[in-house]
Amino acid sequence: MKSMEELVNEYFRPNRLPHLWCPGCGNGVVLGALLKAIDAEGLAKDDVAVISGIGCSSRASGYVDFNTGNTLHGRALPISTGLKMARPDLNVITLSGDGDCSAIGGNHLIHAARRNIGLTLVVFNNSIYGMTGGQYSPLTPQGARATTAPYLTIEPSFDILALAEAAGATFTARATTYHVPILVDVLRKGIRHEGFSIIEAVTGCPTNFGRQNKLAAPAMMMEWQKEHGVMKAAWDKMDPAQREGKFPIGVLSERTDLKEYTKAYDEIIERAQSGKEAASA
Repeated sequence: MKSMEELVNEYFRPNRLPHLWCPGCGNGVVLGALLKAIDAEGLAKDDVAVISGIGCSSRASGYVDFNTGNTLHGRALPISTGLKMARPDLNVITLSGDGDCSAIGGNHLIHAARRNIGLTLVVFNNSIYGMTGGQYSPLTPQGARATTAPYLTIEPSFDILALAEAAGATFTARATTYHVPILVDVLRKGIRHEGFSIIEAVTGCPTNFGRQNKLAAPAMMMEWQKEHGVMKAAWDKMDPAQREGKFPIGVLSERTDLKEYTKAYDEIIERAQSGKEAASA
């Protein structure tokens, strides 16, 4: 596998550097893992499209030398859907943050998963709105502190992968910025998967989440990920008490029995052009 320096030289737009992420931010680790996955899969840059919304993580699309688009807040998935419909040959990778994807973009997530369209969604989950001041998001852990929850959050957080799977996602996976080899592996599998894949990348925000929750040192956030992330095989053997406060990592679910949306749509086009009526259900 290529070194990080080689990956930066090959895949970054040098005129867009230096980046504006804070010191210790985990977003660069997630982006680096994604570049390693793309490179390991042997994908040509012209065959990859990276689409993002708004937020800290969504700035990533502007740094990399693929077909890219930085779109509206919460709207990365519908833009990605339109692109995949127009160019089903492209490997469309959508980058979104926990707030961008699960709050204003939550409805789009549900329907992209329901359609089983061939997108790879990477959710940078740093548990906070990092760019706009440290407000809590739907993925902020219950009992955490945020600028909009100075006396701690009382709302339970989404399990975004369980939500996506229930909506129809045919591939779900999770890893952290501590478990980089696992993150690269699940990203590769998600890119290869034919259908809607979602990978939650648990990352750290020392500046906003960390300072408010006694995890201001980046190493502390990595240590937390190490202690709380559990491989799926071990997770399945744990009882509810052992699972308390922890989360599974690796591939969590995968289905291959559902047709990918653009292929199903091509069949509709063929049927319409041939004049054949659809068989009654």
